[in-house]
This record gives sequence, C-alpha cells and structure tokens, in this order.
Amino acid sequence: MNRPTVPLDPTSAPPGAQSFRDAGGIPADRWHADQRGETLVPTHCCFCGVQCGMYLRVNEAGRVFGMEPRNHDINRMRLCPKGVNAYQQINHPERLTAPLIRSSRDEPFREASWEEALDFTAGEIRRVQETYGADAFGMLGGASLFTEKTYLVGKFARVALTTRHVDYNGRLCMVSAAAANKAVFGIDRAGNPFADMLVTDCLLVAGGNIAECFPVLTQYVWGGRDRGAKLIIVDPRETAIARTADIHVALRPGTDSVFFNAVLHVIVEEGLVDEEFVAAHATGWDEVVRCVRNYPPSRAAEVCGIPESQVYEVARMFAGAGNAMACHARGIEHQTQGVENCLSVVNLIVATGNVGRPGAGYGTLTGQGNGQGGREHGQKSDMLPGGRDLKNPEHRRQICEIWGIDEADLPGVGTSMMEMVWQMQRGEIRGLLGVCNNPLVSLPNHATVQDGYDRLEFHVQLDFFLSETAANAHVVLPVTVWAEDEGVTANAEARVVKHNKAQEPPPGVRTDTWVLCELARRLGVGDKFAFSGSRDVFEELRVATAGALVDYSGITYERLEETGGICWPCPSTDHPGTPRLFEDLRTYHPDGRMHLQTVEWHPPADVYTAEYPLTLTTGRTVAHFLSGTQTRRLGGLVEQTPRPWVEVHPAQGFRNGDPVRVVTRRGSAVFPALVTEAIRPDTVFVPYHWPSPASANVLTVDALDPRSRIPEYKVAAARLELAERLDEVPLPPVPPGRASYEEVQVSLSDPLPPSASQGRGTAERS
Repeated sequence: MNRPTVPLDPTSAPPGAQSFRDAGGIPADRWHADQRGETLVPTHCCFCGVQCGMYLRVNEAGRVFGMEPRNHDINRMRLCPKGVNAYQQINHPERLTAPLIRSSRDEPFREASWEEALDFTAGEIRRVQETYGADAFGMLGGASLFTEKTYLVGKFARVALTTRHVDYNGRLCMVSAAAANKAVFGIDRAGNPFADMLVTDCLLVAGGNIAECFPVLTQYVWGGRDRGAKLIIVDPRETAIARTADIHVALRPGTDSVFFNAVLHVIVEEGLVDEEFVAAHATGWDEVVRCVRNYPPSRAAEVCGIPESQVYEVARMFAGAGNAMACHARGIEHQTQGVENCLSVVNLIVATGNVGRPGAGYGTLTGQGNGQGGREHGQKSDMLPGGRDLKNPEHRRQICEIWGIDEADLPGVGTSMMEMVWQMQRGEIRGLLGVCNNPLVSLPNHATVQDGYDRLEFHVQLDFFLSETAANAHVVLPVTVWAEDEGVTANAEARVVKHNKAQEPPPGVRTDTWVLCELARRLGVGDKFAFSGSRDVFEELRVATAGALVDYSGITYERLEETGGICWPCPSTDHPGTPRLFEDLRTYHPDGRMHLQTVEWHPPADVYTAEYPLTLTTGRTVAHFLSGTQTRRLGGLVEQTPRPWVEVHPAQGFRNGDPVRVVTRRGSAVFPALVTEAIRPDTVFVPYHWPSPASANVLTVDALDPRSRIPEYKVAAARLELAERLDEVPLPPVPPGRASYEEVQVSLSDPLPPSASQGRGTAERS
C-alpha cells in the first residue's frame, strides 16, 4: 500500500527519524492505534528480568512500526525508556540479513549463502574436533534467549558437539545468588512474587539500582512505601532509589558480608531472633551465631567505612518489622565473595523468620530478560534440563533416555565462561560457537578476552546485529530478534511468560532453532533435533522437566496466553503454579529445613596500594542494556546517554566534564568526569555498556568467586589522573557495504557526561 507521508521538520525531529522512515517505519502517534488494518500483538519486553507486557503495533504489510503499553499484571501499563524504544531494533537498517564468512581474520567478510555458511561451519567443527578432540570446541549461550533456545544450546553442545565446554552469559549475572539459594533452600529462584513488596513492612535492597536497572519495579517499592513500609538501601552510591530510603548504607564496595554479619550480630545480641522459627526450620544456626560474634558493629564501621550507628538502625528496623523482605542484585553478587554476600543476606531472613508468607521473603533482581529461565535447562556448564545436576547419575540417566543417547556419551561438567577464555589462550579450546552474547564488551579484563578470542582457529557467532564479538568471528549467521519468533521466558519472580511472533523475519534471516537444527543435521545427529520451531522444543522441554526441581510439565502455551504467566514448579496442567515458595515452611532439601551457612569476609582480589588507592565499581544506566549491542543503535537511547563517564566525588578535585583517566592493573581509559556528592569519596563508578577503548571492562579484574565462578566486576583497585582528551566511543560495527546509522550517533561528539538521575550535587551542564 502507499504509506502516508508526513513532512519532517529537521529542527524538531528526533535523531534517526528520517532513516527510520526510509527503512519502512511509521512513527506512533500519541499512543493511538489509528493505522488502517493495524494489529496489536501482545508480547513482553526483550530486556530486563521484569519482563513487562507490551503490544507491538503491526501494519497491513505485516511490519512492526511501534508499540503500546499493556495492562499486564507485571507492569500495569508502565514501560521504561528501553521498553519504549525496543521495537525500533526490529526493522533497523543495521540488521544482519545474510550470512557473513571469511577464511581468516585478515580477510574482509563477504556475504554467502546459507548452504555455504552452514557447510563451512560444520566442516570446521569436524576439523577442530578431529584434530584436537571433542572438548576443543566450545559453545557459549545467552540469558536473553527464549527458554526453548537455551534448552537447545545445552542439548546441541552435549549431543551434536559432544563437548563438555558449554556455558552462557548468565554466568556474569545470577550464579552467585543461585549458589546461595541452592545451599540454603535447595532451589534456585526467588521465594516471593513482586507483589509481596506491596504488603511488606520493611524492604531491604542490597546492591540493586532499581530506578535505573529495573525502573518499572519501582512501582512495587512505591506501593509498599505508600502503605508505610520502611526502605533500606545498601549501596556505595546514592542512587535515585537510595535517595528516598529511610536508611542508606553507603558502604565501601567489597565489604557487604561484614556489614550483614554485623547486622545479624546485633539481632542476636539484642534478642531479636525468631528463636522458635529457627529451631523448628533451620540447621547450622549455632555455627552462624559463633561466626557473627566476630563481627561487632565497630568492625563493620571500620571495614565498611560507615557510621557504627547504622548497623544498629538497620538491625532494629529489619528485625522489628512484622513482615520483612530482602532483595539483592549484581552489586553484592559481582564479587569474589558473591556467594558469601548472598548467604549473609539469607541468614538475616531466616534468623528473623521472614520466610514463606505475603510480604516476608527473599529474592534476586534478575538482570537479563530470561536470567531465570536461561539457567534452568542446560546451557550452564554443570546443569541439565529441569535444574538437574550433570554430576548426578540418576539425572544423567533420565535426560539421556529422553534425548535417546547412551549415558556414556553424555559429556561431564565443563568450565565457566571466563575460564573458557583462559582455555582459548592456552590452546585447549580451538573453536567456538557463540549465541546471544558479546564477550568482547561484557567480560572483564578486555585485553585477556581479546587475546583468547584472537587465538581461536574457528569462531562462529549467531546474532541479529554485528556485535563487537561477531565482528571478530570467521562466520556470522543472521538470526531473528525476539519479535520474529515465539517462545517463553521466566522473569525474576520465576513467572513463565509467553512472547508472541509479531512479524516475519527479513529475507535471509533464520531462527536460532533452525540454525542449530541444520548444523546438527550436518553433524550427523539431525534425528535428535527434528524440531520445526519453538513449540516442538517446548513440548520436549516439558517432558524433560517432568518430576524435576524446575518442573515446567504443567505449563503450556495455551495456559500462558490465558493466564498471563505461571510460576514454576507447575507439575500438572491443572496446577496453578507456585508464586510463593515455602508457604508450608519446608524447603527443597530432603530434610525440609533451611541450611544456614557461616560467612567469613575476605578482602577483594585487587589489592589497594598507594599507587591504586581508590575503588572502581561498575554498573548499568537506565538508557542502555548489557553490552549495548541493541541499545547503542537506538536513537532516543543514544541521545539520552551517548557515552560512558566516570562518576567521582568533589573531594577528588576534578571539575565536571574534565577528561579523567581511570587506571587499574589491567589498563586505562579516559572518560568525562561526572562530579557528584552521590558517591563515596574513595569510590569511582563507570557504566559498562561500551566497547574498547572507552570501556569499563578494559579496567575490571577477571578474578572469580571460587564457588559461582562469577567475575569481580564491582571491586577493582584504581587511581585517577587528569588527561588531555577523552577516549573515542566507537560506532557499532556494521555489515560490509553498509554505512553506519550515523543519525543515531550524532550525540557521540558531546564531550560532557550525561546529566544523571542520581546526581545530587552534580555540576550543571553548560
């Protein structure tokens, strides 16, 4: 049909508007669905673990051109800036639309047919494995994939590649919390739905910047506050949510477990423990008490750099509440003691009897859209579908029977994502298949990561944009965005929700499912991957999880469409799901008890010296997501936050906008200074969504938690220097023969840091 043309006023049009229209987009008009023949497709946002409901607007030609908010239980019509802009990536002019191939990195990419690209990829997989062994080829998945695809990643690695080396980028997100949850409760998921925040009397949030990382979740915090709930925030920065708290504990990064042990010390000393609850439902309590006696408030004041009085205030407020909840996020998890930090928070919950009832419980704020579902069904290095243990003989037997393979042929436990990079450096892993990840931006210690990837003899990456990691590969296979396929995710509540297909993919683009099945056929196991699409995969997943800890067997696409989401475990089609765990006060350990753990603090891996006296910490900003592969291409988000900055206290002596070099033992990078009183004087903050050279991960340390193997992004010893000029922010890579979407990038020339929502005391832009 002939689309109506609307004159564009270049003085008021947003960046990229003309190119967006040239690509076939029509701007939404004040939220009105007034296009003739328009369809609204109900789905969910592709970004964080809140998984807000939305509608995608589809025109008569079958193309997505806008969005509408949706009155879903999760978000009630609310969307954050990323959710509002998400639809623009679907028909973006930088989308990959043909396989790219080259024999070596010294050559430019050329477009190839799918037949050639898949044959070449399968041949290289066989060559690497025949030369070096099956484990010389690895696979890395992603926690933004639909759950069906995460299931396929794990199965493909173990059945088609027959390698033990498979992991995923959720290793950089949720695994510390997962390990703590499993240790105490025997299950890895949040204990309570978001709605319990509305009826709690006290909410403690540790290391979670809700207002920027989970903006729509703020409605639950405000709802609780409206009915009188107290709010405690533990974070070295005075974030927007911290500024509204009853108590903001601005502790030194890397000292969280000292603080929480000291809080429990006060709760024990002042007789605030729910002794009856602990005696009936917990083990290990006496050992925990002996441990926390070594953490008086005076020790917390010294180590954490906070007033001693705050320890008493938090203990009395939390333990004195009728119902209390605690949530945490990457701030306390991205550490070499991430598991211990999470355990120290769980100990508070159990000691005060806040388990298994409305407004009383514990949860983790999931960063990625499928951060929960992405780690449940086999793409994690030690896990099989249904949360089964890869080392458990009975679990192995059950899955091998479903997959139709001999148990002896099922590989053992592999290594973590960062450890796989070290193995690439050592030549132990020679080939890699990556799906839905961008490690050249997201992994710490960039120089090490670049070296590991450069040493790969063969690297194939699946993506819908040419990410920095894909641009380094030998083969890039163009796959669908979330709106061009259907599937499920599990949000931070463990609520399984359904994403619906809104448009057909561009010519030349295939689904991840199709690609993996075609590769499996070429590798001789096509009969094990005879899936026509997501629905077929989901039906096998339901069978594979039946009777397991993470039981999806009672969940169907039809039930999800009808209900808007079901929390697992859901063992039968007449089961309502399980929004709140432990209502009978029994855990998933055989004895039904909560297994409390002692926590001993140890200093961060990076040692402070006179040369490196400050703490660098990293995190997200509201306009961008993870490695920025998607959001750094969307005009409104780039305009809002075009580049990274370094947040520094006025005591450091810099002026707003000064080029400041941040130096660590890994390297250095120069950012504009954002001078603010909203951060500790001994701490600096850099957001991590950008690539080298203006990258936080040029600076971060690749030390790992010994149990979760998560990197210590949140604590690195650093120093600051005044520099002459800022490091350049590179444009995102584009396919050969394609020009960069430059209209979106005009803001990159702005030398000043963005104005920040958390910037109390921030100098004005001029």
